[in-house]
Amino acid sequence: MLMSSSDKPATLIYGPNGFRVVRPGHYVPCAVTGAPIPLEELRYWSVDLQEPYASAEISTRRALGLV
Repeated sequence: MLMSSSDKPATLIYGPNGFRVVRPGHYVPCAVTGAPIPLEELRYWSVDLQEPYASAEISTRRALGLV
C-alpha cells in the first residue's frame, strides 16, 4: 500500500516571516496539545523553540511559561 504525504506530519523550519518545508506532509502536531494543524491553517509558531501552536492563546500561554 502506498502512503501519501497526508498520512505523515510535515517537518518544518520556522522563521520569523514563514516556514520552510523540510519533509512534506499536510499537517504538523501542535507542540502543546498534539492536535494536528493543517499547513494551510498554521499561523502561530516559535522561531526560538521551533514549535508550532494551534492557536494564539496556546502560543501566548507557552511564551509565558504557563504550559
